[in-house]
Amino acid sequence: MTLSGWLQIFVIFLAVLAVTKPLGAFMFRVFESPNRPAPRTLGRIEGILLRLCGVPATATQSWKAYGATLFAFSFLGMLVTYALLRFQHALPLNPQGFAATSEHLAFNTAASFLSNTNWQSYSGESTMSYLSQMMALAWHNFTSAGAGIGVALVLARGLTRKAGAESGVGHFVVDLIRALVYVLLPLSIVFCLAFISQGVIQNFSPYLTVHTLQGAEQTLAMGPVASQEVIKQLGTNGGGFFNANSAHPFENPNGIINFLQMFLIFCIPAGLTYTFGRMAKDQKQGWALFGAMSALFLVGVAVSYYSESGANPALANLSLDHAAGNMEGKEVRFGIANSALFATVTTDASCGAVNAMHDSFTPLGGMVPLVNMMLGEVIFGGVGAGLYGMLIMVLLSVFIAGLMVGRTPEYLGKKIEAAEMKAVMLYALIFPMVILGFAGWAAVSQWGTGALNNAGPHGLSEILYAYTSATANNGSAFAGLSANVPHWNTTLAFAMLFGRFLMIVPVLAIGGSMLGKRVVAPGLGTFPTGGGLFAALLVAVVVVVGALTFFPALTLGPIVEHFLAASGKVF
Repeated sequence: MTLSGWLQIFVIFLAVLAVTKPLGAFMFRVFESPNRPAPRTLGRIEGILLRLCGVPATATQSWKAYGATLFAFSFLGMLVTYALLRFQHALPLNPQGFAATSEHLAFNTAASFLSNTNWQSYSGESTMSYLSQMMALAWHNFTSAGAGIGVALVLARGLTRKAGAESGVGHFVVDLIRALVYVLLPLSIVFCLAFISQGVIQNFSPYLTVHTLQGAEQTLAMGPVASQEVIKQLGTNGGGFFNANSAHPFENPNGIINFLQMFLIFCIPAGLTYTFGRMAKDQKQGWALFGAMSALFLVGVAVSYYSESGANPALANLSLDHAAGNMEGKEVRFGIANSALFATVTTDASCGAVNAMHDSFTPLGGMVPLVNMMLGEVIFGGVGAGLYGMLIMVLLSVFIAGLMVGRTPEYLGKKIEAAEMKAVMLYALIFPMVILGFAGWAAVSQWGTGALNNAGPHGLSEILYAYTSATANNGSAFAGLSANVPHWNTTLAFAMLFGRFLMIVPVLAIGGSMLGKRVVAPGLGTFPTGGGLFAALLVAVVVVVGALTFFPALTLGPIVEHFLAASGKVF
């Protein structure tokens, strides 16, 4: 561990902190203010798109109608994506003549990009045509991120609006179009140009064959990379144009782009905490969420950096120079600090982009990304999903605080009653049920264990990581799993769909239920939720819920692997 390594960590944190207020205030204007920015340009584009959809700008829906519209839009998009992948061999912009994907891979990929997961059971540069990369995959990178923002807004509106102030929770089409027109597309255009200026490629050229200095031939994959790379990070998607993802020099050519990629992953989730504070008319509420997320992030990156800075425990007793740390699976250009930081950032948010192979991390270093996802990816989290996931934990925290003082729990002046707590617990139970259910099935099945490249506890960690990544809609992998087979592709696809859409339903229901509740003025027994004490309670609840749920599985995976490796036993 070095001073420069810690400096890199704090610089990225300070950059995210600096952008939280201006970006959060901007998003508040976009979604909640009648005076939206750039009315003569972006406003006109918004108006044209709304008229094409036949939806007035002032339209609103009940939570059930909002959810029905979201589901219909999403699964129509999934069908279109499936068709594009199955027929890509007959479609244009396929200079390499790639064949159609198999049925199970097309299903897995369509579910993956629909759900903002971007799990990839394939090598992008040898499987997907340019048309598939842009029209099927990058398109979902925009729309899935916009849908996540919309769901977060429904819950935030339910918690912050006064009863009778609005007849509904908003309209899905309006929220989606505003997210695309005002936030995702403009930022993507600006940063795409920045990426291109630093060497990220953007072209439609056929792959190039070059002669190396040794006289051998090498094929260089080409394509429209920069346009997909930016929204992959900005929308916390994570799917790489190349199999090596952000370790590939055409996706991540230097330290500037590496920094910008991590910054883009966090900027919208962090900004949404400020947006929520503006919606609540109490900015302390937003900063409490930001503080809890920040504390969890800094602890995670410290553990990961410390673990990777030392020797792999299996090699610690050998007479080797371990000063460089555990460089296995790391990109030399980025080193230990940036690899540990990137792994923590990408699994704190449901991004899944990687600049190092998590499978090669030390047992404890690899456990950090796994735990980040097992906590529900609420440490800033995915675009929209991080905010609504943390707000669910907020409701659970105020419920626990209410039990301790013998009062009906309330948040922002609205009472949290039985219906809301049932939905909260449903949300909390779906997540581990899907992960542990599928992981347990794979661990005792021939199709599950037959895909592993490692035995023992590390093999179990690979299974746990795969289903945790899928259900948490992250998309990163330990990279030691041969998942492009029917059983894995199908079960992972269902895990991704369940982790996205089954968990959205209780979130929308809570938003709709809270919308109609009367706001009660705070009294002497009201538990304050806008300060450091509540942020600390929130951190404790997130950690305890995750620990109680997944600690037994972790002890059989990375924890026991660490002690076995330290004693010289490897598999």
